[in-house]
Amino acid sequence: MARVQTDFGGVLPELRRLQTSRMNPRTLASLHYAEGDGRGRAAFETAFDRKTGLVTLRQGRDEASAPLTTDHHDPVSLLLWLRTLGGDARTQFTAPLAGGRALVQRLPDTEVAGVAAHAYFLRPGGAYVYAEQAAPWRLLHLIQPTDFGPVEASLSLPAARAARPERRRSRR
Repeated sequence: MARVQTDFGGVLPELRRLQTSRMNPRTLASLHYAEGDGRGRAAFETAFDRKTGLVTLRQGRDEASAPLTTDHHDPVSLLLWLRTLGGDARTQFTAPLAGGRALVQRLPDTEVAGVAAHAYFLRPGGAYVYAEQAAPWRLLHLIQPTDFGPVEASLSLPAARAARPERRRSRR
């Protein structure tokens, strides 16, 4: 399970977005996805039920179901799945989403804050995603276009510690 909380503000409207994704631990395919403000019932939900063979979408009081014919990703599970691609040499991938397919285009490898990274471009949406090339394969940087301009998220990496051991202070 992964939970992403985004607090917008500044030049953007004051808004909290809470995304929760429950995934298959082996494939990272979505089992359930919810999005809302975190204060009540989710504004949007998608459930992938293999027992009944249905994918169910709920938005407010509206609900629709369709046959579940393949595994799907949600916005959070898609990002976590990208971390598993590693050095795959293919330049394009497709990932089924509840509303269609995402095209994942592999970009040339780069560095983010001095860390070697794989780079990806996602469509629709036009997001850029940078994932660490080595374990633990962290998501290092994300750029997502919005109506208000690009929103960027970066992982804050700890500064390298000095080579000398830390001194402990003794109580006197």
